[in-house]
Amino acid sequence: MRLCVFDKNRIFASNLTIIQKHISMALEITDGNFEELVLKSSQPVLVDFWAVWCGPCRMLAPVIEEISKEYEGRVVVGKVDVDNNQEFAAKYGIRNIPTVLVFQNGEVVGRQVGVAPKKTYTDALDGLLS
Repeated sequence: MRLCVFDKNRIFASNLTIIQKHISMALEITDGNFEELVLKSSQPVLVDFWAVWCGPCRMLAPVIEEISKEYEGRVVVGKVDVDNNQEFAAKYGIRNIPTVLVFQNGEVVGRQVGVAPKKTYTDALDGLLS
């Protein structure tokens, strides 16, 4: 890769592949912040348990992103990578992924195992918000 900068507004690039990184609206939830972000939240929380290698998880990811944008400020939306964060995945009996849990007041009030239509998730959230 060769880069030559002519000025602050123009960049000449040769033999360079540019990949735009997607910036996620969903929070990255870990074993270290799960209690604070999920269990102590005053808002409903939708948590997607997933893994990088999981094809169905990749199919669900855009749906979770849409939900995080549509419900911003009303619902906390987050993702737990089960390969790197096993404590709460085990605590909530996550055996298959993707699994989406919906929490309210620190309690599980909804569970969906596998990919489902977006309406499945939004109906659950709308029921909590009404």
